[in-house]
Amino acid sequence: MPSKPENTRALADPTPETREFWDGTRQHQLRISCCDDCSQTFFPPRPFCPHCGCRDVAMVQASGKATLYSYVISHLPAPGLPTPHVVAVVTLEEGPRMMTNIVDCPASPETLTLDMPLEVVFETASENITLPLFKPAGVPDET
Repeated sequence: MPSKPENTRALADPTPETREFWDGTRQHQLRISCCDDCSQTFFPPRPFCPHCGCRDVAMVQASGKATLYSYVISHLPAPGLPTPHVVAVVTLEEGPRMMTNIVDCPASPETLTLDMPLEVVFETASENITLPLFKPAGVPDET
């Protein structure tokens, strides 16, 4: 197994079930799964609906809007992440929750309020992986 550089963030290894999700993020689209039978949306992608068990599922484009459900501010150094950084669970407008990082926002309890509106931004991490991250809604991108 080839070693990765020390300052590189650990990245996902797409599987057949997640490939369409990662293809979407490379196109700056946030895709989630939707059941053709019960119409429930879910994340992460899988070949069956966790609500009704149906195997007729499709990927749909999500709005990219979310709210902050939970978070932790990590002051521990992590490869490819600033110190401190915010690890969060967000609730997508469509219903599913996903784990992500909050960016373009100070990592402090004063600025991170539960249920705050967020929007997706995309960060190219490698040739194959573009990460969906979230920032406070309406805040210009920091570049």
